Amino acid sequence: MALKNIVGKSIASYSREHKVLYTASLMILFWSMFDGIISFITPILIENHGYSKTAIGLIIASSSLAGAIFDFLISKLFKNTHYVRLFLILFFLSFTYPLLLWSANSTVLFIFCMAVWGLYYDVFNFGLFDFVSGNSEKEEHCQNFGIVSIFKSVGYLIAPIIASLIITDQIISMSPLIYAFLFLIISAVFFVVLTSYSTRRGFHQGLEAKRKSIDWLRELKLWKNVSSILYPVLIFNTMLYIFDSTFWTIGPMFAENFKNVKDFSGLFMTTYTLPMLVTGWFVEPITRKFGKKRTAYFSFLGSSLLLISFGFIKNPYILLGVSLVSATLGSIAWPAIKGAYVDYITESKKYQGEIEGLNDFTTNIGFVIGPALAGITADWFGIGAAFSFLGVFNFCLVVVLIFITPKHIRVAIKEAII
Repeated sequence: MALKNIVGKSIASYSREHKVLYTASLMILFWSMFDGIISFITPILIENHGYSKTAIGLIIASSSLAGAIFDFLISKLFKNTHYVRLFLILFFLSFTYPLLLWSANSTVLFIFCMAVWGLYYDVFNFGLFDFVSGNSEKEEHCQNFGIVSIFKSVGYLIAPIIASLIITDQIISMSPLIYAFLFLIISAVFFVVLTSYSTRRGFHQGLEAKRKSIDWLRELKLWKNVSSILYPVLIFNTMLYIFDSTFWTIGPMFAENFKNVKDFSGLFMTTYTLPMLVTGWFVEPITRKFGKKRTAYFSFLGSSLLLISFGFIKNPYILLGVSLVSATLGSIAWPAIKGAYVDYITESKKYQGEIEGLNDFTTNIGFVIGPALAGITADWFGIGAAFSFLGVFNFCLVVVLIFITPKHIRVAIKEAII
């Protein structure tokens, strides 16, 4: 009877935890559809105001420059803040950003919009890490990130298809905005359901377990010491987001290179977002065999090698095929390296805020470098060449990381040096 009760409680616990996981995943699915549409129309909307690709890249890069500043503030002010509160802030910012973007008509206003955009990505990443680390066993970190990534990728897969179908000749009407807000409202409904689960599981108690406040200088020292341990994976994280931001900055404008193919930009962005639907399911067994960092490095190495060919392929259908294979290899790297970060957080809960902050800081650095570099190279050499340049850059840097990254990384910091 005792064994039966234990088994029953274990099944109930498993069911509850996965109900929470899939509720959050559905929330992220519809939020990603919202954000995917907004991300697709943002560079086109700015271009329609007469800006060059270089200017577009620099304007979009400013969102992450602001985000990089917010990273330090968030890790200081939101230490151990529960994911429910972070997601609540996310929805407020998400409803605000499109309205600001739509009304912007000057460089200053666009840059202000980008700051809001950068902040809500920060809040999303902090909330996601807190959710996975707080609702998963260590051995499920990669798996649960993979599941969340699948739902997220479905959203980013559907979004460019919808956006490309309702945008005619790169002219944006109110339709994309209406669709975006519809998906955001659906996402908010799932957030309300998620909140009810979290309240039952002791949300308010979790908020009270805060670490003592520390001064800004001490926080900077913490960042310095944690980054000195995690620097290889921080560099790699930066590369991933240079890669991602390049696709989302110049990918929607790639249609101008292949005007004979209807909705080429939508198809191109679909080949970029589609692979995560498949790869997220089998990343866990790969990382168990080869390790999280090794899996991330070598998959991204292959992706970068294929990316080099983008500037030389003239047939649009071959390009779409190569893009799909490149994105498939790259998509393995995302949940693998995110799983490694959650391991570090779980092993060193005391430094959760710093690890999350550094992860998001490098994400923002990637989103500063990526759009700026993509815009400049696309203006000078063309969009295809911009992708090739990115491939060469990533390939060389990954090779270096393979040789300098320790096999095992432990975030162990002596209090005396802090």
